[in-house]
Amino acid sequence: MRQLLTSMGELLIDFLPITDHGQTTGFSMYPGGSPMNVALGFARLGQPAAFAGGVSRDFFGRTLRSFLDKEGVDTRFLIDIDAPSTLSFVAIEHDEPAYTFYGEGAADTLYTPELISPALYAETRALHVGSISLLRAPTADAVVAACEALHGKALISFDPNIRAGLIGDEASYRQRIERILGLADLVKISVVDLAWLLPNVPVEAAAAQLLAHGAALVVITLGGDGIMAWRHGEAPVHVPVFPVQLADTIGAGDTVDAGLLVGLAERDALTRAALTTLARPELEATLRFAAAAAAITCQRVGADLPRRADVAALLGETGT
Repeated sequence: MRQLLTSMGELLIDFLPITDHGQTTGFSMYPGGSPMNVALGFARLGQPAAFAGGVSRDFFGRTLRSFLDKEGVDTRFLIDIDAPSTLSFVAIEHDEPAYTFYGEGAADTLYTPELISPALYAETRALHVGSISLLRAPTADAVVAACEALHGKALISFDPNIRAGLIGDEASYRQRIERILGLADLVKISVVDLAWLLPNVPVEAAAAQLLAHGAALVVITLGGDGIMAWRHGEAPVHVPVFPVQLADTIGAGDTVDAGLLVGLAERDALTRAALTTLARPELEATLRFAAAAAAITCQRVGADLPRRADVAALLGETGT
């Protein structure tokens, strides 16, 4: 039975700076990785969640697996691999996170298509992919293979979450993005990533191009200007950001991804057909839910995604 919201790709350790009088004096360790954050969001927001990928047997890898288990994320599709963990050191420059990655030959880059469990294909209701997992084979090949296998059978969600400074072979990377764009039902992308993917193309025209490429729903995050969504033949839907005290923006985009899919799941809209027919007020409510979830993450240091009750409180809801 298809019930899982599954996220596939990298998982790593983020080291966030400890500062004293404006100087970095050390780092604190946090579980991270964009797809892992999304899986965490699924679970914390109350949906059956799974994570698929390769994880190291080292201390950091054991820490990551234990973290997901404790958070209620299904780790049956997380494969132990004898290789180091990816480590990411994060600093804040000009109010934006700047990343330095140490991941060459790491376990989460060595996840092959053959390691994907048949149970993943049978039980996944929606598959979310993206980020640096597309930079290196064989994990990049596994992500594409999973999207191909589930195309038309489960909802495919794609957030490129581009890290331009890590791209080596840009031609191959763009080819993978193009392939997944052609398979994805839901594409969520930030305006910053959009500028890299489609340089000098206005947002409205870029959304139209992504719809023409195959997506049924395109969601673009605009930073402080909120979130907008486009569907074929309709005016866009826009929701503003929630005004909060900003700690940092780490994990905010991942929270939007999780919030969108959870909101759609709660409306029984995790099919391509449902994306196209979901009533505009329901789509707007889904975007607002995702924006509220992201606002809470922005109030916290690192990718500390909210739970369902946190989002309900911010929205002023009672119950679910």
